[in-house]
Amino acid sequence: MIQGLLGKKLGMTQIFNQEGNIVPVTVIEAGPCPILQIKTVEKDGYSAIQVGFEARKESRVNKPLTGHFKKAGVKPKHYIREFSVEKPEDYKIGQDILVDIFAVSDAVDIIGVSIGKGFQGGMKRHNWSGGPESHGSMHHRAPGSVGASSDPSRTYKGQKLPGRMGNARVTVQNLEVMSIDKDNNLLVVKGAVPGSDGGLLVIRKGKKKTRILAKQKPVVKKKKEEAKMKKAQPAKKK
Repeated sequence: MIQGLLGKKLGMTQIFNQEGNIVPVTVIEAGPCPILQIKTVEKDGYSAIQVGFEARKESRVNKPLTGHFKKAGVKPKHYIREFSVEKPEDYKIGQDILVDIFAVSDAVDIIGVSIGKGFQGGMKRHNWSGGPESHGSMHHRAPGSVGASSDPSRTYKGQKLPGRMGNARVTVQNLEVMSIDKDNNLLVVKGAVPGSDGGLLVIRKGKKKTRILAKQKPVVKKKKEEAKMKKAQPAKKK
């Protein structure tokens, strides 16, 4: 079964869970993603399906891609990505991958491009504490010493310094699916996802967890309470 699909971040809001607590959530437009190409081990060396997302004007697409879309019988799409599958023969070209591949309480990994902050200093980029703020100090926000003097006479690789912040590929793992709207292709997940509103997201099933096991916690508490009750009960006389 396919492990994910493409989506677009619509924005954040909040909902109430069953206990009446406020939960911050992100609303995502997930799919539909039509299949453009099916890749097999015999022909391509690996098994995967290629999908597209978000409509695009035909005038904005070059001739090779136009032919690629026409061959699949799909209107031009803005984004094209691949997802690995075990059995590519289970899919057909032109088939739509919908948001119903996920279920409520599933754990998903979401990949996006973080918001760019431009060139920033070390205090904002790396959360440095800064230099002394007292009178006479000439070192408030500067980096300071960044390497040894005589040996090795260079700055170590990976040294944290001012530079470009954000605008990088970021993966957030194990976000819980709160609700799904199949009619409007909406996916609501708990917490924040990388990127600005309208940005492209790759949504895939969690690699570390396949389902949130939140319902197991009360069971553990009940077992502990039962054990305490047994200890508190007086021993029966023989």
